[in-house]
Amino acid sequence: MDRRFALPGEAARICVLDTFVAICAGLIIFPACFTFGVSPDSGPQLIFVTLPHVFQNMAGGRLWGALFFLFMTFASFTTVIAVFENLIATVMDQFGWTRRKTCLAGAAALIVLGLPCALGFNLLGGVQPLGPGSTILDFEDFLVSNLLLPVGSLIYLLFCVSRWGWGFGNYLQECNTGDGPKMPRALKIYFQFILPLLIAAILIQGLL
Repeated sequence: MDRRFALPGEAARICVLDTFVAICAGLIIFPACFTFGVSPDSGPQLIFVTLPHVFQNMAGGRLWGALFFLFMTFASFTTVIAVFENLIATVMDQFGWTRRKTCLAGAAALIVLGLPCALGFNLLGGVQPLGPGSTILDFEDFLVSNLLLPVGSLIYLLFCVSRWGWGFGNYLQECNTGDGPKMPRALKIYFQFILPLLIAAILIQGLL
C-alpha cells in the first residue's frame, strides 16, 4: 500500500466500497430469490447450487448467470491475492524462499486443500460433517467464518494493543503514517478492553 496515505482513511474507503458492493449484490440476489421461491439464507450453497437454478429459469439467464459468475471470479481473485500476499511475504521472510518458489508452493497447497470442497458435491457427497444435508463446503464456511476469522482478529488485535506484542504506540505510529485521517490515541481503552470483548462475543455466538 502507498505509505503516502494513512491507514484510517484507506480503511474507511475500503469499508464504504465493500458495503456499497454488498448492498448492490443484495439488491440483485434477494429479489431474485423471492421471485423464484428460493430461500435467501441457504448458506454457501446459495451461490453454487441455488442461484444457477434461478438463472436457468429467468429470461436471459445464461447471459446474466455468466456475467454474475465472471464478476464473482474477479472478486474472488482479488481477495485471494490480498490474502495470499500476507502468507507469501511471511514465508519469504521466515524461510528465505524466492517469490517464485513461494507462489508455486502456495498454488499447490491451494489446489490440494481446495479439492475436498470441490469433491464434496460428487465423490465426497456422502460426507456430511455438520449433520444430514450438510456438505464439506458448509463445514469449511463454518470453520473460516465462525472460528478462524474471529480468533485471528482477536489475536491480531491483542498483538497490536498489548505490551507483550507490538504495543499500541508502535501500532499508532504505523497506522498514522501518511496523509489523511488519523487514529486518535483516545481509542486505546476501546481497543484494549471493549473491542476484545465484542470479538469474543461474536466468536461464542458463532460456536453456539
